[in-house]
Amino acid sequence: MIKYIGSKRTLIPLILETIRRATNARTVLDPFSGTARVGHALKAAGYRVLSNDHNAYAAVLARCYVQADAEDVLEDARKLVREFNALKGTPGYFTETFCIRSRFFQPKNGERIDAIREAIAARGLDPELEAVMLVSLMEAADRVDSTTGVQMAYLKSWAPRSYNDLELRVPNVLPRARYGKGQATCLDALDAVRRFAADVAYLDPPYNQHSYLGNYHIWESLVRWDKPEVYGVACKRVDVRQRRSVFNARSRFTAALHTLLTAVQAPIIIVSFNDEGYVTRQDMEAMLRSLWNGAGQVTTIEKDFKRYVGAQIGIYNPRGEKVGVVSHLRNREFLYVASREDLAPALMSVTAAQHRQGWLFGES
Repeated sequence: MIKYIGSKRTLIPLILETIRRATNARTVLDPFSGTARVGHALKAAGYRVLSNDHNAYAAVLARCYVQADAEDVLEDARKLVREFNALKGTPGYFTETFCIRSRFFQPKNGERIDAIREAIAARGLDPELEAVMLVSLMEAADRVDSTTGVQMAYLKSWAPRSYNDLELRVPNVLPRARYGKGQATCLDALDAVRRFAADVAYLDPPYNQHSYLGNYHIWESLVRWDKPEVYGVACKRVDVRQRRSVFNARSRFTAALHTLLTAVQAPIIIVSFNDEGYVTRQDMEAMLRSLWNGAGQVTTIEKDFKRYVGAQIGIYNPRGEKVGVVSHLRNREFLYVASREDLAPALMSVTAAQHRQGWLFGES
C-alpha cells in the first residue's frame, strides 16, 4: 500500500484482537478509511466492512481493498496489468505538472503514468475493476516517487527509487468476506455514520491541522483525472484551499467529533487518536463516557510508536531543502473502546505477546 502518515499498520493486530474479544461483530463501519489498511485487515478476518472517506483517492483504495472481491475482478485485472505494462509513455498533464513544473517523478515515469491513466479512462471499466487498476497505478507511482512520504514537497535531489521504471502489479484483492460483501463510499464522515449502522464503528479522524488532501493531492488528481489548475511549488490542486475538513480546525474539532460520536449507529465505538491531536486523553475519555446518556464505559489502550517517515527523514521546504529540526521522533497512540458495557475484563485478556510489545491498559 502507499506511504501514508497516520498509517495504522502497527495497530491492526490490536484492533482485530479488540473486536474479536469484546464483541460478536459481523459488520464494522470505518468512516475515515484512509488507505483502507484497517478495512483490508478486517475483511481478511471475515468481517463485512463499510468503508468511507471524503477524499476520492481514499474511496478508490477502499473500493479496491474492501468492496471488490477477488473472484470478481482478479482475472481481468491480471490481463489489464500485462497490457498496460506494455504501453509506451506519452507525455501529458501528469508529466507536465508533476515532472516538469515540479519534480515528484522522473519524466520517463510521468509519461508512463499519463499513458496508463488515459488507457484506464478510455476503457469505461466497471467501478470495482477500475478501482483495482487505479490502485495498481497509484501504488506503482508511489514506488518511484521522490518525496519524504507526503506530497507537500519533493526532494532536492532525486530519490534513488525514482530512477526505477514504473511497473504495475496486481493489488492484494481479497475474496469476499465470510460475513458479506463490503462497501466503499465517498461521503463526509458525519453523513456516513448517519447512513450506515454496524456492530462496531472504528473511527480514525485526522489528529491536527495537516490535511490529507494537501498531503496526497497527487493521488486525488490521478484518481479524479480532472486535470485541475494547480498552485505553488508543489503544484497542489486549487481546491485544496477550499476542501478543508472540519477535523483539521482546532476551534471546530471537539464539537465536530462530539456530533459525530452521538450520530454513530453502533453499540461499540473504537477511536484511534494520539498525543499530537487536538483532544487530550482526559477529554476524549470524558466525551466517550457522555455517550448513551452518560452511561458510556471506556477502556483506553496506549502504545509508544515511531512517528511517520517524514519526521524520521527531516523537515524540507517546498524547494526540497532540509530546514529546521524535528522536535521528537516518537509519540503515544491511544485506542479508546467505548460501550454501554464494561469491556475492560475482556480486553485485559489479550495475549502475553501483546503485553510484551508494550500495550498498556487503563479503565475509565
